[in-house]
Amino acid sequence: MMKSVALDLRETADLPEAVTPTAKQPRITLSGVPDDRAMLRAAAEMTRDLQKPKPWIYWTDCFISAAVGYAALIGAILAPSLGWGLLAGLVSVLALYRATLFIHEITHLKHSLLPGFRVAWNVLVGFPMMLPSFMYEGIHAIHHSRTRYGTAEDPEYLPLAHMKPHTLPVFLLVSVLMPVGLLLRFGILAPLSMLSPKLRRVLVAKYSGLQINPSYERRAPEGEFRRQWAWQEAGTSVWAIGVILAVATGLMPLHAFAIYMGVISAVAVINQVRTLVAHLWENEGEPLTVTAQFLDSVNVPPPSVLPYLWAPVGLRYHALHHLLPSLPYHALGEAHRRLTAALEGESAYHRANYPHLPGLVGRLAASTMGGARRG
Repeated sequence: MMKSVALDLRETADLPEAVTPTAKQPRITLSGVPDDRAMLRAAAEMTRDLQKPKPWIYWTDCFISAAVGYAALIGAILAPSLGWGLLAGLVSVLALYRATLFIHEITHLKHSLLPGFRVAWNVLVGFPMMLPSFMYEGIHAIHHSRTRYGTAEDPEYLPLAHMKPHTLPVFLLVSVLMPVGLLLRFGILAPLSMLSPKLRRVLVAKYSGLQINPSYERRAPEGEFRRQWAWQEAGTSVWAIGVILAVATGLMPLHAFAIYMGVISAVAVINQVRTLVAHLWENEGEPLTVTAQFLDSVNVPPPSVLPYLWAPVGLRYHALHHLLPSLPYHALGEAHRRLTAALEGESAYHRANYPHLPGLVGRLAASTMGGARRG
């Protein structure tokens, strides 16, 4: 299991006022922010009893969500009216979105503590959604690296707050087209790459990871991960080829195919919106302290209710997750309550909490507009 970055207790000093998140201060100064030693120590010490995942929660939550999602998908396809179809489609999107986000937990889990979970998730969720876990495993660990977060080597980071305004709609458009790209990647390019080493190198380097940094190139897998990659890619390719053949032969009606692809697209769009507000995206490429990384990340804790839907499986505590990446998702709420009660008001911990999604999206949009005016 990944060692908690909260154990990096380096220097201590008062945090500058510039890091306080407010709507009127869309940009913050991350460079030179020292580590809040008291916060890091409290995060490590007060959550030691929360580190072990509870298998029954993982299995129940994930696969009941998947079952509801697939049942609702069938309901949307067979719905007698547009209204019922839209309602069933919405339920399917939200349920399958929750089930799919367990890919994030898989990247952090010590798999011996949940034997069989990764295999079951890939077969029951990863293959049908065309998102096998190898697309995130290995990629996400770099994002949590102490020295590579927010740098050019981070596959999950772009300085979006400093980019042009058109970046945001393009960022969302990519997610709309994601199911088409996945169908092509696994249904056509993966089989062809077995015949072309050159195509295989490109496919592995550029099209085998859930990344937003276009300059990042993935290395070929090695060891046990290579075996995991092989069977997951093969299974997803079989599924994608099956879908293509079913549509081509008329076995799957076009309207059923459209609804299936639409649900995957909607799941991708919601996740992309969530990604937009998971961080403030203020870093321009330099290594940051753990506290600066935390302040560039976002918690949307209670009393907000909607984050349970758009940031499920613990992702509403994304900043806390960057302090304690190995903490199971079901323990993040308790960890947040403990730290909120224990840490003084001037602690950096309280500066990463935000009330709702619209304010975060507005903050990011205003930052890009400000950058455009300055440019």
